Amino acid sequence: MESATPVIVAIDGPAGTGKSSTSKAVAAQLGLAYLDTGAQYRAITWWMVSNGIDIDDPSAIAAAAGKPEIVSGTDPEGPTITVDGVDVAAPIRTQEVSSKVSAVSAVPEVRTRITELQRSIAASAEQGIVVEGRDIGTTVLPDADLKIFLTASPEARAARRSGELKGSDVHSTREALIKRDAADSSRKTSPLAKADDAVEVDTTELTLAQVIECVVTLVEEKRAGK
Repeated sequence: MESATPVIVAIDGPAGTGKSSTSKAVAAQLGLAYLDTGAQYRAITWWMVSNGIDIDDPSAIAAAAGKPEIVSGTDPEGPTITVDGVDVAAPIRTQEVSSKVSAVSAVPEVRTRITELQRSIAASAEQGIVVEGRDIGTTVLPDADLKIFLTASPEARAARRSGELKGSDVHSTREALIKRDAADSSRKTSPLAKADDAVEVDTTELTLAQVIECVVTLVEEKRAGK
């Protein structure tokens, strides 16, 4: 098989739209690297919490933003993330980190640090990469070859997310998602927003397999120069 043209794919959207599952599957299917940018923000949040940084003090967060060493493995079959050499794949998914990540990721110094990290990872992906997050197409990789913005109704997203977070009820999950959307969409630095040239895919009525198929088709068309 001849090597296909390297392609940088940005997949953005709010939580619960199927970003991670879709991005990983598309990257694996097309032989691309994969980067979960949300995990990086969770990782730096985990580090802040673990090191006693006051999450309510943006200046304290800003002062510490450059300290942790965050390394992301980009194999879609088994993405990894470490902080200062420690595997944090599990601890960054706790409710404690989830509840604090918006506050930490709103600090401009944190976004600058993580954005630089994301750009360097994308630039070094020889075969191309699928990068998923909230500000990839608008801020991190504005020159991405293909930008996709996933959406879904709050109800559909809450049902999916509460299925992931064992023991959480759909109503409180929905409220938390709406609150997170508002925080992410209204922050001054790199808010959650759809890029002007992004393709919007509403996943409310689609199965995961259908979303993956849709995105794979979009990437293949882009590679073929259509």
